[in-house]
Amino acid sequence: MKILVTGFEPFGGETENASGITVDMLRDLTPPDGARIVTAILPVTWSGAGAALLRAVEEHRPDAVVAVGEAGGRTAVTPERWAKNLGHGRIPDNDGAIRDAAPLTEGPERRESRVDPATLARAIQDSGVPAEVSDDAGAFLCNAVFWTALHRTDLPAAFIHVPAVRSRGSARIGDETDPDHAPTDSALSSDDLAVALMAAVNTVAQETRPSRHDR
Repeated sequence: MKILVTGFEPFGGETENASGITVDMLRDLTPPDGARIVTAILPVTWSGAGAALLRAVEEHRPDAVVAVGEAGGRTAVTPERWAKNLGHGRIPDNDGAIRDAAPLTEGPERRESRVDPATLARAIQDSGVPAEVSDDAGAFLCNAVFWTALHRTDLPAAFIHVPAVRSRGSARIGDETDPDHAPTDSALSSDDLAVALMAAVNTVAQETRPSRHDR
């Protein structure tokens, strides 16, 4: 059993991205049930993020995907229920591109996570980290990567937003996911986020193992 876990590089003038830092912390770790974790850090660009995810899937041939991004307006870890067929860049990506609101591809208006977000949230809560299900992944590149995972692969795929934790100071971004919420400081640390993601990865492995053949 191999689980691909992805995060993002910093963007919006920030020097850190909580998703990328936490995913790097999982590298070379082994979940309790013995599944193998492989990782990738995706670019924050409309032209590159989805393509980088698909390259990682092609390279690693995982049994499932857990994509992770940060949401500066949230204080808990939030597994997402839906990916929307909508891309909207209210802020520039790392290439300087701003995207007007438009569908990402031909297809339905939204696709549902192939891993139950409520199950993930309970597992994260049981690990001691606050978590709740989110029904809105926004329309920025987190949502676009989630859509790509569901639209372009048949793998069990989940997306998890983590608070925009910083090693020093506070995040200055956040409304790209939740436009009605200013960046919010979370009481969680990077270590807390790593515990939460490990609980989620272990749950994905348990939930998907019976339905996937060995590669």
